[in-house]
Amino acid sequence: MDSPVKDISVASATPTEPQAPAAPGAGPLGRFGRFGPVALVVAGGLSVQFGSAVAVLLMPRAGALGVVTLRLVLAAAVLLIACRPKIRGYSRADWGTVVVFGTAMSAMNILFYLSVARIPLGAAVTLEVLGPLALSVLASRRLVNFLWAGLALAGVALLSGGGFDRLDPLGAGFALAAGSMWAAYIVFSARTGRRFPQMDGLALAMAVGAVISLPFGIVAAGDRLVVPSTVGLGLAVALMSSVLPYALELVALRRMPAATFAILMSLEPAIAATAGFLVLHQALGLLDALAIALVIAASMGAVRTQVARATQ
Repeated sequence: MDSPVKDISVASATPTEPQAPAAPGAGPLGRFGRFGPVALVVAGGLSVQFGSAVAVLLMPRAGALGVVTLRLVLAAAVLLIACRPKIRGYSRADWGTVVVFGTAMSAMNILFYLSVARIPLGAAVTLEVLGPLALSVLASRRLVNFLWAGLALAGVALLSGGGFDRLDPLGAGFALAAGSMWAAYIVFSARTGRRFPQMDGLALAMAVGAVISLPFGIVAAGDRLVVPSTVGLGLAVALMSSVLPYALELVALRRMPAATFAILMSLEPAIAATAGFLVLHQALGLLDALAIALVIAASMGAVRTQVARATQ
């Protein structure tokens, strides 16, 4: 089976459908100008990583697979009710895009939560972000993006504390696999946003992901999935980690190149380390702070590159 990252340069550089130019000031990003997509990505990162910290607290009640199921099923329910996406009028290629997007989303979440059940949140996201970093290099056509990706990668390596050999090998493996699914998620989120109006594609893809995850959650957690307090926390995780960030990212990817979006994902380890410290009391050291500075510098460089390119 081909790697989901192999055709990234084609997917990001030549969209399958032409996009109509947005009128100045139109749409949800108009008031933010060129930095609108960047603000949406950062806000989505904050939401998803603090939601992940809450999910870790929920795992003793429902287990990793149970938390994934609660997150995706409840998020799908919220989006389907809010968006009421139409079912008819789409081509086979449109439905294929949604199914692949939903499958990547489900696999990414399952693998990530299996990882954070075994290794610290910051380390898991640090390993996972290697997927989007690889995407940024493969999709880039400008030499400067290799510089920003390299700087972010240095921060990622530093955030690992000098090596991942002390981590649970299975947990680290799950995180790396989640990273490959994250790269696929970026590509197919952009394609879904071009093929479906508003948030319809996201709602349908989330439903696909929920159906895929449901058997795993039922087998792993059983009737613990219907405990009211667990469902309440699961809804909070669904809103923070799925509904809000995925919606923000889908809108951002309509206005931002996939390569730039992928480099911005290097902010995720820094956000995750902060969430782990504030919510899970996982301490930050001097090397962690330096790593955060490196990934933020790389992300700022990516933003400046995108803005400069847009003005040319």
